[in-house]
Amino acid sequence: MAPVLKAGRGLELRPLNLRDAKALFALIETNRDRLRLWLPWPDANRSVLDSRAYVLRVRAQARLGVARSFGLWSADRLVGVAGFVWIDPVNRSAAIGYWLAREAEGQGLMTRAVTALLRHGFRDLKLNRIEIRAGIRNRRSRAIPERLGFRREGTLRQAERLAERTVDHAVYGLLADEWRASKR
Repeated sequence: MAPVLKAGRGLELRPLNLRDAKALFALIETNRDRLRLWLPWPDANRSVLDSRAYVLRVRAQARLGVARSFGLWSADRLVGVAGFVWIDPVNRSAAIGYWLAREAEGQGLMTRAVTALLRHGFRDLKLNRIEIRAGIRNRRSRAIPERLGFRREGTLRQAERLAERTVDHAVYGLLADEWRASKR
């Protein structure tokens, strides 16, 4: 299974476990209205059982090596989820996805979490390319790859259906060589 990733003082990325399902559901429930603005799945997660099913699914994907999902724990409290939503081992590429509770925004937690994922992806998983996709109008989400030196590679038009609307995605990519060069 995936290791626990340290993301600076007071923030850990821990692989999700079944014992996290109750806290995960509570966090989704509290943030449901704002999550559904940018994510397609909040209305499908309607109970602790749904959160348990999600945890089982991402753990199975981690065992297969095709994804890795982590709970973001700040001061021993679950504040969000981040991870590799897909991993392509043949092409050594992956995509990072994330969401954060409203109460945890504006503290740099997600930037630190994504930095830890980049380190894990490029060093441990030996990836060559990592991408992040975000809704064109989701400024907070787009700020993460922009802040971390990703290149904007283009726009996927009408990439995702969210409730009654379809949104375009900005696609950002970072290569292992670019990441290593930024560490010098």
